[in-house]
Amino acid sequence: MVYLAVGIAGMIGALVRYGLGLVVPAAHGFPFATLVINWTGSFSLSWLTVVFTRRPAWPPWLKTAVTTGFVGSYTTFSTLSVECVELLEHRQWGAAAVYIAASLFGGLFAAWAGCAAAHLKRKEEMA
Repeated sequence: MVYLAVGIAGMIGALVRYGLGLVVPAAHGFPFATLVINWTGSFSLSWLTVVFTRRPAWPPWLKTAVTTGFVGSYTTFSTLSVECVELLEHRQWGAAAVYIAASLFGGLFAAWAGCAAAHLKRKEEMA
């Protein structure tokens, strides 16, 4: 059951990622779509991790499908890496440095924000 759920969720995550890649344009060769996808994926995975630990009654297959399947196929480090190499090959040193820094620090901030948002939601539920 879990394999099927992860596969279906992975397919959906990949399609959402592809769709966002079509909608979010690159500006001057800068890969904004991948940056946005990785930021929102970092936020989502962090938020979901906190929420799922508080809801042990939710089936493990569903948690795995959403986190590993959907979010795992939605985000991608390999695309980030290839796009950085492409920027470097085109001698866009500054853009590559900004992209790497924005991806790393933006992803960490998004993960922190997702965790904080999940904890905030918990505080509201307890009030």
